[in-house]
Amino acid sequence: MSDAAVEYCATLVVREAVTKLDALVVVALAVDRPIHGAGTAHPFIELESGARVEVEIPKFGEPPPLAVDVYSHLGFEHAAMSALALLGRLEESTAWMVKPDFTL
Repeated sequence: MSDAAVEYCATLVVREAVTKLDALVVVALAVDRPIHGAGTAHPFIELESGARVEVEIPKFGEPPPLAVDVYSHLGFEHAAMSALALLGRLEESTAWMVKPDFTL
């Protein structure tokens, strides 16, 4: 596997009971970016920074939280900084309580 194929992930934790599609819509509105692959198994939102966002919901019967994963090919620091910028946008535009599940 080459370095170009490596993806780094920084996760934001959201304690809201929402569907994956609803969460993606909220994120898309917060960052003013479209949802790509909305009808597929792996929809995502590409951020201006070049990172991308995917949402993972709890499995059947599990309580929230939901995970907002920010992926980057440029390194963990890029993924983490993009996630922190997204956290700020979500806190400005929603009532969600969001916290990072990583340290820098």
